[in-house]
Formats: sequence, C-alpha cells, structure tokens
Amino acid sequence: MAAWTEYQRGVENNTSLLQAMDKRYQKKVEDNRKYIKTVADVLLCTATQNIAQRGHRESEDSGNKGNFLAILELIAKHDPLVKQKMGHSNAKYTSNHTQNEILEVLADMVRKDIIEEVKESGVFSILADETKDLKKQEQISLVLRYYYRGTVHESFMHFEHADKLDAAGLTEKIVNSLQKYSLEYREQLVGQGYDGASVMSGKHSGVSARIQSLAKHAFYVHCNAHCLNLVIVDTVRAVPEASCFFSLLQRLYVFLSGSYVHQKWQDIQRLMYPEDQPRELPRLSDVRWACRYYACRNLMDRLPAVLCVLHDIDEENSGDRSVEARGLRGQLNLDFIGLLATFRKILGDTKFLSDMLQSSSVDLARAIDLIEALQDSILKYRDDSSFDQLWTEVLSTAQRCNISTERMSKRQPKTSSTLNDTVVMSTVGQRYSDTSKDYFCKTVYYPILDRVNAELERRFSKTNCDIMRGIQALNPKSNIFLEEAPLFLFGTIYDTNLEDLKHELHQAKRILKRKEAAGMKTLTSLLEFTGFLEPFKEVFYELFKLCKTALALPVSTAACERSFSALKLIKNHLRTTMNNERLSDLGVLSVESKRAKALDMDEFVRLFSSKHGNRKIQLF
Repeated sequence: MAAWTEYQRGVENNTSLLQAMDKRYQKKVEDNRKYIKTVADVLLCTATQNIAQRGHRESEDSGNKGNFLAILELIAKHDPLVKQKMGHSNAKYTSNHTQNEILEVLADMVRKDIIEEVKESGVFSILADETKDLKKQEQISLVLRYYYRGTVHESFMHFEHADKLDAAGLTEKIVNSLQKYSLEYREQLVGQGYDGASVMSGKHSGVSARIQSLAKHAFYVHCNAHCLNLVIVDTVRAVPEASCFFSLLQRLYVFLSGSYVHQKWQDIQRLMYPEDQPRELPRLSDVRWACRYYACRNLMDRLPAVLCVLHDIDEENSGDRSVEARGLRGQLNLDFIGLLATFRKILGDTKFLSDMLQSSSVDLARAIDLIEALQDSILKYRDDSSFDQLWTEVLSTAQRCNISTERMSKRQPKTSSTLNDTVVMSTVGQRYSDTSKDYFCKTVYYPILDRVNAELERRFSKTNCDIMRGIQALNPKSNIFLEEAPLFLFGTIYDTNLEDLKHELHQAKRILKRKEAAGMKTLTSLLEFTGFLEPFKEVFYELFKLCKTALALPVSTAACERSFSALKLIKNHLRTTMNNERLSDLGVLSVESKRAKALDMDEFVRLFSSKHGNRKIQLF
C-alpha cells in the first residue's frame, strides 16, 4: 500500500524516483560548480591585485593562514554553501597543488585569447628581455605585439627561467615558446625587439640573427627607448662639465638624504615656501637619464633652500658634515646654475619623447616623427634668442641665491719683459676676456647641444633603411605618403604581390580623395589609416597587410620592463620559494588583468573539469 500510494503520488505530480534522484544530482553539481567558481574568483582576485595567496602555516590552529584561506573563510561567514564545503575534511580544493591547477587554467584561458587575436591578425612581433628575480634566477619576459581591430596590442605571454644565457640558449627558449603556442612564426613573425646587448643584437651569431635565419621576415629593432637613453649617457660622458655636474648632483642628493640634514632640509622648505609641500630630490640611480629631469627641475626651484641648508650646517662647525657642506656650497656657482637650466630644458623634452616611445600604441612612423621633432627642438635651442632667454633665467636664479655672476680666471701666463722666452705666472687674478655669458655659451651650452644632436643622428640613422622609408610611406603626414617606390621596396621584403599592391595604391588614393571631399577628417597617423582600410581589407588585402606589418614592428621593449615591475610584486622576499610555473601564471593574470577579469567562469569550470576527470566532486 505504501508503494502504491507513492506510485499514485508520482503519477499525479508527473515525477519518478529516477527523476528525483536526478534533481538531487543536478543540485549537487550546481553547488559544486558555484563553490569551485568562488575558489577560482578568490585566486583570480589575489592574482590581479598581486596579493600573496599562501601563508607560512595553513593548519587549523594557525593564526595567519594566508590571504587565500582568510578570504574564503570570510566569504563562508556569509555563504552557507562555502561554509559547508570548507567544513569537509577533503574536496576543499584549497591545497597548493589545486591552486596551481586553477591558476594554470585561468592563465591558459588568457593566453588562448591572445593567441586567437594574433592568428586573426596574421602578423606579429616578439619583444623579449631578461632580468634576475630575488632568487637570482634569470627570467625571460616574452611579449607579443600585433594589430587587432583598430588597436595595437602588446600582450604578455609568460616568464620563463633561462638556465643558459648564451645566444643559442636564449634562441631555443624563444622558439620553443612560439612553437608551444602553435604560432606560425616562420611566415608571420615580422619583427623582434630587444635591448642592445651583443648576445641579443649580434649580426652574425646573436639571438636576432639566429631567429631571422628561421623566420626571414623577422626584422630586428633595437629598443628606441634604450637608444634615447644612450644619447644622454654618451653626451654626459663626452662633455666634462656635464659629467662633473651630475656627479655633484649625486653628491648633493646623498648629502641631503642623511637623516639630520634631511630634517633640516624639510624645515627650511616649510619656512621658505609655506604654501607648498616640501619637495624631495629624486634618486639619481635610475638608469633612465630622462628621469633626472625631475632632479634638475626640483633643484632649480628650491636652490635657495639648498644653499640655506648648506650654510647653516657649515656654520655649525660639526666636523666632517660641515666640511662637506662647505665643499658642496662652494661648487654651487654660476656654471652649476647654467648646467641646471640647460639640462632641465633638454631632459624635459627628452623625457616626453621617452614616455611616448614606451607607449604600446606608438608605431615606428610616429616614433620617427617624434625623434625628428626632438632634433628640431635641439637645433632651435642653438638660436641666440633661446640662449638669451635661458641666461636671463640663470642670472635671475643666481641673484635670488646671492651667487656672483662674474667669472674670475685662474692665474694667467705672462711673458717677462726682461727674459726673452721665459713664461712666469702673474700674481694677480684677471677676468676672462669673454663675459660669463659668452664663456658658458661657447664652452658648455653649445657643446652639449651639438653632442645631443650628433648622438641622435648616429643612433637613429637607421630611419634611412628601406623598411623605415616604407613605413613612412604609409604615414598620412609624410611627404611620401602612398608613393610606389618605397612601398614596393617595403613589400618586396615581406613577399607582397607588387602587381596587386600597385592597383590597390591607385584605388586607395582615389577613395581617400573622395572621402575627404565628402567631409571626412584628414587622417594623421598610420593607425588611423589602417583603421580606414580595415572595412575594405578584402579589397586592399596587400596594402592592409603592409599596414598591419608596420604597426606590428616593435618600437621599444617597455612592455617587458613593465612585466618586471609585476615580477617584483609577485616574487617578493616572502615568496621566493614559488616555482617558475606558478610565477609565470600569476604574471599573466597580473599583467593582463583586464583580460583576466573578463574571463567566462563557466568556461573555466568546463576546462578545469576536463583537465582532470577524476575529481572528488562532480562538476558535470
């Protein structure tokens, strides 16, 4: 009778025991999927925020189990399902091995998204650089640059431990990575960007030459940001006054950084500039010389306060500190102020160019325009009116600081009237025949400008090669825009069908004229021109491919440098035992955080379940 009653109830409700069991199973699966999503979301959050996941001890009686477990326990207070799962002795999915598996799946999803974009683009470049982590292991950062749907992307792929630092070992690492991601590098790799180290840039046996032997289109570009930095380095080395100036600036920074002097420096600034916050002299240890602009700017504005600090410490007669202050104070003369104003102007322009070159959206055509603009600025600074303006500022600053504006010569040679060819030293100091202004202009200011201009010309002279001229011919602002000769040379390098390209150029010129006549805004960059062609990419196949190639060619390796900043946050002093696979996965989720936060978590559950089918909890 009980069975009959249950049967009747099932018929009336259109249910069965099998269906009831199936509903309970589906409920269990949904709960498991929700829980594993929560675990993955917590790991994803900690990864994108560069927060450590694990604690030193994760046992139940530990006072600090780490951020990952602490966040899960916090969620469990408000979510009964998470609290129930966390209470189980097994199948918690919180062990370090499971964390690694989840992070690997999430990072692979990001990489898959990037690879799909690269394959759709059809051409790409590689950027690579290496650095040491806190465990003194060499880590290679690999970045892909490509054009995709109106934007230039520089996407980070991974960190990889480099056990061999010779050209053969580094080449093997890079090629194996491209093969692992199933990228058609032999045909689609159009550029490679590294620093200027001989192991990377060697013409015969360097990494660039070895990769170009495998991928014939992989044109090597020396990082333009590094080149610009070397322009300033070589200029300072070549002009003795500039070299001594920055050495003095470094000594001044070290002196003002001492605890006693620094406090006095802060107090005097508050007294002399009550409306402004006290300023610091930026560190001069940064390898990017353009960043020394801030040191020159801040010191120029706060020079009276610096002299006041040095005077007070000199008057204290406190031994070595007073002697050093007296020595520094004596060297802050008119020439020092002149060099300060000169480098504030030059480094200000250089820093703007440096920042632009490090942008992922800048292409080589734009980089060439910016470099030429800097050269024009340096040449204009050589005008008398420009120097007069600078010298007026120098004299004004010297007067505010009570610094003499006259130059006194050392003892000058004087021929004796009684001795025929004997030269003796006069005992009275004489002034230079030239004024202070003329002396500084001829011996310091012009040599610095000339050297900067010469170094810019030498280090960026590669703009005359066929590839650079071809890129300029795709730039709407160039005077050779869409000219056949440079584009044919450019197309020959990348196996373009020149007959089709010739017809496409003719049609592109006609369409541009018609669109501009109809009121279309004039195109101003290679990126805008590429976006203009994209809706007609089937018609302008060869021209559009050349535009994508030009945009994909690397400008700088700043994207690798930015990944090193993430590396320092991920593998810090408390996390040096992290294995290389986990480091690489966390690096992808951190650097590509925008992609990571947009991941489909249902797709994650499917991939996570298929990766290891023998899970202790059912996800499907």
